[in-house]
Amino acid sequence: MSSARMLSERTAQWATIALGVSIPISVALDNVLLVVVLAGWLFAGDFRETLRVIKRSRTVLAALVLYGLLLVGTLYGDRDTGDATRILVKYLNLLFIPLFAVLLRTAHMRRLALLGFAASLGLMLFLSYLAAAGVPFPGWIMPADSPHPTVFKRYLTHGILIAFASFLFAQLAFASSAQRQRAFWTVAALLAAAYVMLLSPGRTGHLMLGVLALYLGYSWKRWRGVAVAAAVTASCVAVLVQVPGPFQQLYGPVAGGQQSLQSSERARISNQSRIDFYRASLAIVQEHPLLGVGTGGFTRAYADKTRGTDAFPTRNPHNEYLLMTVQLGLAGLVALLYLFWQHWRESARLATPIECRLARGLVLAIAVGCLFNSLLLDHTEGLLYAWLTGVLFGGLESRRDA
Repeated sequence: MSSARMLSERTAQWATIALGVSIPISVALDNVLLVVVLAGWLFAGDFRETLRVIKRSRTVLAALVLYGLLLVGTLYGDRDTGDATRILVKYLNLLFIPLFAVLLRTAHMRRLALLGFAASLGLMLFLSYLAAAGVPFPGWIMPADSPHPTVFKRYLTHGILIAFASFLFAQLAFASSAQRQRAFWTVAALLAAAYVMLLSPGRTGHLMLGVLALYLGYSWKRWRGVAVAAAVTASCVAVLVQVPGPFQQLYGPVAGGQQSLQSSERARISNQSRIDFYRASLAIVQEHPLLGVGTGGFTRAYADKTRGTDAFPTRNPHNEYLLMTVQLGLAGLVALLYLFWQHWRESARLATPIECRLARGLVLAIAVGCLFNSLLLDHTEGLLYAWLTGVLFGGLESRRDA
């Protein structure tokens, strides 16, 4: 390989690692780094190895097939101008999975990527606790009018990232051989879990934390570990619904105060809007069960279905499974479920136990979160899935390099 190609590949590798730092912090930097990754990969010309990565991983292939179906979906259906392009751009992250995998083929580079991601999440957690303590920040870190102690991201995405951070820190603690490192990551995991439960109002983050806690128990002591994790989780919930804070406002008995009444009204509106989204989406699916209404056709189909009613307007149903099914029919739903299934199944072949557990925790968190949000459509969550999948699957069938 020439020096120019080596430089291009090295640049793309470091840009991929830098993405792990950028994802929790900056959308603009994410986009710049993605361009650098693509350009470096193209100039390096490592196309044969990329094809080998695609051929040996059904997960990577499934991601490409899903995007291929979205491309085919632009050939039919009625949509507003630009909607198909918007959807295709949103899901471009799926095409980067094989690039990330081929660029981070060595264990050393993958470890750097994970540690960079963990450091960025740790910074987010640290600043969030400072925000909760009343420390002021510039507007680009935390908007002055933000009602929640969240930094860099809106509260829903922030809760998801911190919930996954708790799981990541716990896995790093399990994998650490040095006692001080193990203690450090354990404390970080507990602080992240405490933030999600005590300070985060994002219900998706709460649900993800619970699911990841159960999987953590399973990976520790199989079903006995699940029982222990379930008991601990249930005990925490029983306590938290009695403690004033976001958790009690969402799930505890309404306390009759003005703040509780406002929270109850917000929850009622949120629940009603989701019912409207789901009901209309299922009605559209009944009318177009096989191929859907086409890529980008959800907005117009939903508007037509709810015209003349008091249903809440939306551009997506806040459910990834429904969004895919409305646009691509049963073919899209099967492709999405197949992607998640192969991701779980192939994780057993990853280079190290921690990479296997992280891959399975990732797909569990995303699959559960997609029940209540269109996570792959959202920039940060969709890029998180694509980036971490590519990083971890870069070690597929290469246990020898661990």
